[in-house]
Amino acid sequence: MLRATFERELQRLQDRLLALGNEVGDNVVEAVEVLRRRDMIGAQRLIAADLWVNERRIGIMTDALLLIATQQPMAGDMRLIASIIEITGELERINDYAKGIAKINLMIGEASVGELLVEMPEMAEKMRAMLYQALEAFSRRDAALARAIPAADDEVDALFNQTYRELVIAVMDDPSLIEHVNRLEWAAHNLERAADRVTNICEWIVYAAVGEYVEMDSEIEAPPQYRRD
Repeated sequence: MLRATFERELQRLQDRLLALGNEVGDNVVEAVEVLRRRDMIGAQRLIAADLWVNERRIGIMTDALLLIATQQPMAGDMRLIASIIEITGELERINDYAKGIAKINLMIGEASVGELLVEMPEMAEKMRAMLYQALEAFSRRDAALARAIPAADDEVDALFNQTYRELVIAVMDDPSLIEHVNRLEWAAHNLERAADRVTNICEWIVYAAVGEYVEMDSEIEAPPQYRRD
C-alpha cells in the first residue's frame, strides 16, 4: 500500500513537470510572436505568467522534497526525484528568457522591428521542438533520445550567428537602429540560451534513466560522486 501511494505521488510530480514544460515551450514561441506583432498587452501577459511558472516550480520542488522525507525512496527513485527538481529549475529559467523577450518588447515600444527579427521565430520553434523531445524522453526514460537531442542546439547556434550578422549589417546601414538592434540581439541571445538549458535537461534525463551524469556539450563525465555503476 505504501509503495502504491509513493508511486502515485511520484507520477503526479512527473505529470506536473510535463505540463509545466509544455507551457514554458509555448511561452517562448509566444514571446517572439508578441515581439513580431508589437503586442504590448501580450508582452504584459507573458511577464505576469512568469509568476505562475515560479510558483509551479516551488510547488513541485516542495512536494518532491516532502516525498523524500516521508516515503524513503530507493536509489532509482531518488535519482528520478533529483532529476525532477533539477529539470523543473531549468524550465523556470527557460521561462525567464521568455519573460526577458517580453520585457524587450515593452522597451522597444511601438516601433516596427519585424524586418529585424531575422531568424528568431525559427530559433524559437527549434528550441520548443527540442524541449518537447526532451519531455518525451523524460516520460519514457529514454537515455538514447536524450543524448541525441543536443545536436539540434548547433542549428539554434547557427541561426543565432546568422541573426547577429544581419543585425550588424542593419545597424551599419542605418546607425539610428542601434538601440533596437542591441535589444533584439539580446532577445536572440535569450533564445540561444534557452536551447542550452534544454541540453541541461537532457543531461538530467540520462542521469534519471541510467544513473550517470555526463556533460553533453563536452562529453566530459562528471566527478565519480555523481555516478552510480
